[in-house]
Amino acid sequence: MSAKDCGHHDEERHKLHRHLFAAVLGFIILVLFIIFLIWLILRPTKPSFILHDATIYAFNVSSPNIFLTTNIQITLASRNPNNKIGIYYDKLDVYATYRGQQITLPTLLPSTYQGHKDVTIWSPFVYGNSVPVAPFLSESLNQDQMAGTVLINIKVDGRIRWKVGTFISGKYHLYVNCPAYVGVGGKVIGNSIAVGSAMKYQLVQNCHVDV
Repeated sequence: MSAKDCGHHDEERHKLHRHLFAAVLGFIILVLFIIFLIWLILRPTKPSFILHDATIYAFNVSSPNIFLTTNIQITLASRNPNNKIGIYYDKLDVYATYRGQQITLPTLLPSTYQGHKDVTIWSPFVYGNSVPVAPFLSESLNQDQMAGTVLINIKVDGRIRWKVGTFISGKYHLYVNCPAYVGVGGKVIGNSIAVGSAMKYQLVQNCHVDV
């Protein structure tokens, strides 16, 4: 074999090595990009929620068997803190609880898309008619009624998706808990104003959010 043939084979071998190196480098860059994209999708900053106010139209307890009738309108705000990630709210149910027991039917909030740094405000009614209260809560409820104040929790349970550019993630579970002290039995507490026969409480209460 001539020196010319050896040089030709060496050149082909070097060219093959360069192609392999470029392919490996391209594959590594692609993997790193996918990992970075997944990091963006899986670790965005969760939205923040604030319970601005609650208007109590009804909070009536009947006895001797304890049944609770509730009618409350709330103003709930959500903010997307992300600069480059949008949020789809696909299905959100809002309801009220008392000491862990759900006391209203779930109210479905309208589906919406929240852009970067956007704020969304909902003002739904949550209500429950003659909801039986668990026996072990009856005494606590009677005591709260006598005191004229009650702690209720406004909760949001649903699904959200993240949007980065044209990529949209799968659905993630969203759980929000907003505690609120309100007056019952005609007692006025905190910043409140009468709205006809109802009482509106200005709360501006930060909520706990899990995603």
